[in-house]
Formats: sequence, C-alpha cells, structure tokens
Amino acid sequence: MPFNLDKFVASPSVEELDSLKKSEIVKVAKHYGIEFQPLMRKDEIKRYVLEYLVDESILPSTVLETAITVPTDNTFELKRLEIEMNKEIRLKEMEREREREERAMQKEKEEREHEFRLKQLELGVIKGSDPKIGLDTGGFDVSKHVKFVPKFQEDNVEKFFNHFEKLGEQLKWPRDKWSILIQSNFTGKAQEVYSALSIEDSMDYDKVKKAILQAYELVPEAYRQKFRKL
Repeated sequence: MPFNLDKFVASPSVEELDSLKKSEIVKVAKHYGIEFQPLMRKDEIKRYVLEYLVDESILPSTVLETAITVPTDNTFELKRLEIEMNKEIRLKEMEREREREERAMQKEKEEREHEFRLKQLELGVIKGSDPKIGLDTGGFDVSKHVKFVPKFQEDNVEKFFNHFEKLGEQLKWPRDKWSILIQSNFTGKAQEVYSALSIEDSMDYDKVKKAILQAYELVPEAYRQKFRKL
C-alpha cells in the first residue's frame, strides 16, 4: 500500500514510522521542516522525526526510550579502531607463524648437515680430519682424489654417475673406495638419501647409486611404476 503523508500527519505513530522507507521518512521530515543531511542514515533521520514529535507533544516521551539508538561518530570510530587492531593482531600472528616455520626448516637443515658431516667423519673423507680415521685407506689416499670427483647435478643424476664411473676407471680408483669419493659432492635430496643409509650400505657404491637413482625415480622399477600410473 503506497505511503500517504497526509494520513500519517493526521495520526502519527511509532509503528508506522518504523515501517517507512528512508525516502518516505524524508518526506515526513521535510513536511515538519526538520533539518537533516541528505547523506544521513535512515535511523538517524527517523530519530530526528521522533524527537520533533515528542518536543511538539504529538507523541509521548516514552517513545524515545524504545527507539533505536543511533551510533555516534565516536562509536563508529571505536569500531574502526577495533577492526584495525584485530587486523594488526592477525598480521603479527601470521608473521610469528612464518618465523616459527622458518626456524623449524633451518633447524631441520642444520640437523641434516650435521648428520651428513658425521657420516663423512665416520668415513674419514673430510679434509683436515685426523689421518687415523681413514683418509689413507689401504694405500689409497682418498683426500688427494676427492677434488677430481665431478660436481653433482640434481637435474642430470645419471650423467653424473656415468661421468664419475668413467673417471674412476681412467684414474684407476679402487672400486671399494668409490662410495667414499662420490658422497663428498652430494647435495640436496642425494645428500639426504645418503645420510639415511647405514654405515655398511653407505660403503657399497652400487647400493648408494641405486638408492639415489630410486630417490630421483631413475631406476627401472621406478620407471615401470610410473608407467603403470599413466
């Protein structure tokens, strides 16, 4: 049913005022000559109308007690500050979480490097280590030949092993020393795989090679499994 201004003015009520749209409340305010800003919210204009009607004794003062309380500018400012504070708290928490993850990753990396270094010490291939540990094994000085080991390439593992084996044959490295020589240049996943091997397996070149190729999915069985998944 369309709004009838004359009918409302003849018998104004809070109930009917509550049911009006903003545009209709604006008409009521203009009719009574109430000053307001066009950008004001509906509830704010309605509050002005109610106060006018109470001041003019058209409505009882009790209607103001039950009327909607319009938030003041200070209330809006406090709400804005609260939102900003919550946002800042979330950002700080995210930053702390990121730092915790970075510390955990760094700790894990250091532990892997420590384990790898211990394995090298056990095999006696770290330069400057006690010669009694085994740099000179059976007349073959590992430390003098380590520098000839090719650089490990994670993107071309097979090529690395082929290159190493050719050098081993050409330089006449004892095959039982190959695992000691080759592990000195391992990086990344290969280093992790080697560190996980037992001392016995880490001394076996063929087992070392197989474990690393398996890790990079470059052994025949891995190829077959990969093919089955296609």
